[in-house]
Amino acid sequence: MADRLPHTLRSDARENRERILDAARALFAAEGMTVPMRDIARHARVGPATLYRHFPTKEILATAAFAGEMRACRALVEQGLSDPDPWHGFCQFIENICALHADNRAFTEAFTSTFPDAIDFAAERAAALRAVGELARRAEKTGQLRPDFAVADLSLMLMAHRGIRAGSQTRVAASRRFAALMIQAFRASPENGPLSAMPRAR
Repeated sequence: MADRLPHTLRSDARENRERILDAARALFAAEGMTVPMRDIARHARVGPATLYRHFPTKEILATAAFAGEMRACRALVEQGLSDPDPWHGFCQFIENICALHADNRAFTEAFTSTFPDAIDFAAERAAALRAVGELARRAEKTGQLRPDFAVADLSLMLMAHRGIRAGSQTRVAASRRFAALMIQAFRASPENGPLSAMPRAR
């Protein structure tokens, strides 16, 4: 019996960690990043000490909780880059990233730098944005993406998309319509005048 006890404890620790991550994903998605850590612990059915032992800060918890979403986001960019038609690949990325965010409002907050210094997350976000920049450059060369498009426009788009509340019955249709409107706004057109400069962070 004594020989099995350490394995049991390790198994319990793994189960607690997974429950915490599941609870964090659910509450972050429903309520955003402002949800208190104590609510996550209660939802996961663990004590605060157990929560903080696994995840000392909310930033570290968010990084772990959204690791899968970050990989999915990067995969969507790579999918767009692999399209032989750069404009179609760009449009597909916009549609897919909006669909990804439709059910998870907290991921939008994380991606738009609510926690810019989160462990490992900032690097993943920066890599994804670099890939988006390459996708945009290719689309612009076709003459179909407006020349004043900036990668920072993606963050503006996602912040606006955050208004489509996760869990609402109309979120899928609303997200698709929103993506279509954004694609029209990003398309090069003689009728589209130049945009004002992107404000610099202070």
